[in-house]
Amino acid sequence: MDRLRAFEVFAAVVSRGSFTRAADALDTSPANVTRYVNELEAHLGTRLLNRSSRKLSLTESGEALYERSKSILEEVAEAEALASSATLQPRGRLRINAPVSFGILHLAPLWPRFMQAYPDVALDITLSDRVVDIVEEGYDLAIRISRSGPATHAARKLATSRNIVCASPAYLQAHGEPLKPADLASHRCLGYTYAATANEWHFVDGQGRAHMVKVNYVMHANNGDTARAAAIAGQGVIWQPTFLIGQDLQAGRLVPLLPGYRMPDIDVLAVYPSRRHLSAKVRVMVDFLVEAFQPVPSWEVPPGPGVTEKAIARAPRHRRVK
Repeated sequence: MDRLRAFEVFAAVVSRGSFTRAADALDTSPANVTRYVNELEAHLGTRLLNRSSRKLSLTESGEALYERSKSILEEVAEAEALASSATLQPRGRLRINAPVSFGILHLAPLWPRFMQAYPDVALDITLSDRVVDIVEEGYDLAIRISRSGPATHAARKLATSRNIVCASPAYLQAHGEPLKPADLASHRCLGYTYAATANEWHFVDGQGRAHMVKVNYVMHANNGDTARAAAIAGQGVIWQPTFLIGQDLQAGRLVPLLPGYRMPDIDVLAVYPSRRHLSAKVRVMVDFLVEAFQPVPSWEVPPGPGVTEKAIARAPRHRRVK
């Protein structure tokens, strides 16, 4: 019995929940699939699957073998990929998902360079601020803006961005400036729909103490540029990353607030299903993006302008006009 092939067949049966579907995936017959599973059970001296006319279920031994089989098959695939990497050429369609604003501002200028370097890779770019399931929705790679890495996928960090609370000079002239996080509860705030903390804004002061305030939203938006436009027009207070509002801070269209407090930083991540058996097209794209975002300038997210600590300190402060 070819034990590696038996493990592959067994794993396919479990993952697809059917001998017939496993046979289709492996381009063989259901009879061959049944034979491999039977031989594997006979070799191990234990039943791996409970079979019924409606469904399959794993025995305790089957569960243990399935988890180990997946690891063995991934390690074999990784070894094969490494052995052939010297001659493997990146080619084919590469499906990438990225947030709208970051994708337009910071990724769109990079794609022509990648296309010139790897003409056999066809890019398929989808921009969406919704967090997609890259496996279920068929993406090879996703760019995520996150305070923590993914729990179930591999990721490489591209850059870090600061979150800045800010408002326009016109808003501050009309409503005054919040001096501490608690003051935000009485201000008009503009929210981001996909924010993990909803209407709770979290800060840390210079002594490391945590502060949380529940704000009142006058507008929600599922895109950062929409909230940014409303803030520039004087409609409220926002928090947004420096990669989005850096130019507005430098130009004075928005003024950073609460200089004694800091919101948690966020990472820009390239996320993909697994480090094992990584295709050549995904590998070269991840390496390309890591290189493109290095070295990180002082404002933390290349390739455009942003806000530095000195710029925040120099920004004019506003009080309510009586």
